[in-house]
Amino acid sequence: MTSVDELFKKPQLAGSSKRKFEPVQDPNELYKAAKLDSNGDVRSKGQAAMVDDEIDDNDGEAGPELPPDFDEDIPDDEEGRFFGGGMEQKTAQAMQYIDQNEEEEAAPEKFDAAWVRRFALNFEKKISKNAELRAKFENDPQKFMVSEADLDTEIKGLSILSENPELYEEFSKMGCVGSLVSLLSHENADIAIDTIQIISELTDEDVEAEQKQWDILVDAMMNADLIELLTQNLSRLDEGAETDRAGVYYILNVLENLSSQSALAEKIGQDAAILPWILSRIQQTETPVTQNKQYAAEILAILLQSSSKNREKFIGLDGVDSLLQLLSQYRKRDPAKDSNEEEYVENLFDSLVCLVDEETGKEKFIEAEGIELAQIMLRESKFSKPRALRVLDHVFGGAGGGPACERLIEVAGLRTIFGMFMKKQEGQNIEHLLGIFASLLRLLPGGSAPRIRTLAKFMEKDYEKIEKLIKLRREYAARVSPIEQTIEKERKGLSQEDQDLMAGEWLSRRFDAGLFSLQTIDVILAWLIAEDDGAKKKVVSLLGDRDEDLSLVRGTLQEQLEGLGDEEQGQKDFKDMLSTLLQFV
Repeated sequence: MTSVDELFKKPQLAGSSKRKFEPVQDPNELYKAAKLDSNGDVRSKGQAAMVDDEIDDNDGEAGPELPPDFDEDIPDDEEGRFFGGGMEQKTAQAMQYIDQNEEEEAAPEKFDAAWVRRFALNFEKKISKNAELRAKFENDPQKFMVSEADLDTEIKGLSILSENPELYEEFSKMGCVGSLVSLLSHENADIAIDTIQIISELTDEDVEAEQKQWDILVDAMMNADLIELLTQNLSRLDEGAETDRAGVYYILNVLENLSSQSALAEKIGQDAAILPWILSRIQQTETPVTQNKQYAAEILAILLQSSSKNREKFIGLDGVDSLLQLLSQYRKRDPAKDSNEEEYVENLFDSLVCLVDEETGKEKFIEAEGIELAQIMLRESKFSKPRALRVLDHVFGGAGGGPACERLIEVAGLRTIFGMFMKKQEGQNIEHLLGIFASLLRLLPGGSAPRIRTLAKFMEKDYEKIEKLIKLRREYAARVSPIEQTIEKERKGLSQEDQDLMAGEWLSRRFDAGLFSLQTIDVILAWLIAEDDGAKKKVVSLLGDRDEDLSLVRGTLQEQLEGLGDEEQGQKDFKDMLSTLLQFV
């Protein structure tokens, strides 16, 4: 007897428009698909067998013999009743007339509110009929299989809505969204998977829906407990089967679609089961890393970037320690280029960066020896080096970064950091190194041994680190200056009101050119000038080589100070620091 599951199996599931699910092809299945002829040769489906020997011309024509009375030149019969395939002329004319009328009547279907109402009525009938037959013939699947197939067809028919998002509101008003979402709990997992795929299509960012239309549809789905039902499917689907593996993929796709709104991303992250499931999924051992494992890591990064509450919850799941354990496999080994594994590791680093932006995340990072692991990566890994440097920059940043700065000195990390700085680095690496230096000078207690050791690094070898800083400052200034000149030209033709409107865009263009790094360098130079007279003389001397002076540094600090407010404690502390440094330059 044919099982219900077999009825809904599909050879291959199409992916969403955003990305495509990649089914795993089993070589054994490919082998079984090949057919053998009587001689044991493999024959391709739909192709004639290859023949090596040439055909003897004397063997005669191939194929069956022609009938004895066959003659190619026989004309139509005298009455003209037959032609072509032996059809009477009147019959042919009648059929042609029918075909023409059918073509005229087959006008394209109009998708409007009336269509939605008709579809909704039929959809509800299919659901009810299937539920009724399933309940009545629970132990006799053959009696409800047809209704299940009809329901499955109806679900797939909803795909047309993604091409007509203006109908989302009407579809929601009819109550169909709740009915659709309820099918996620259908006894037949294949019905649930097809439902997940349709929800993925309807919520995809590629659908040309207005924000209001998308919101109406998604709000109705959320009110129907979409997240809880998706979570239930995550627990019941077995990724050992390709169809179930596709189902998990589409669930992750729905979560990604919904997470485009930060409020929904937070709601997803606060669900009791989502983050624990993701943590468990990314920890599964796989060789090679599968598409779903990589996708789970990507969803984790999205959820953590979207909400501080999500970050705190994941930290509470020992998330920092778990990520460090996963990343420790790459302290010396690099993932294969352009592979799922490479993207997986990238997402793990992105997630870790989010976590260490929280004070509790910084504490857990230090406890789990994250500083030590990062230092190993800086010395021995090509792929992980820039990403570990980025993590350290975020660990040291903010008011809670002091303990992390001290730990770096304890584990002899200064040598590694300054050694990288003196070598040629990519732009991003330089920016993170500058951020680390600024944090060390800002957060290490005055007069403490760690601070003295840090300052000594800047002073050694005749202040070579300061020479490098001045060189970098000039490079960034050369990139920012043309942008500022262009902005000044634009400013002249605008009213004050228009200038205020453009201020944000102008600042963004300056930052893109390197303004932030230029500002960070000047903060570092100001600290060194304030701490050491020898450093001040060196800075003044190097600037004087091009008829420059400390007014350049002073101007940058003053601009930063004017751009800060008093709303947040962190900003107030930074403002106080800049005010103090200005007294020394």
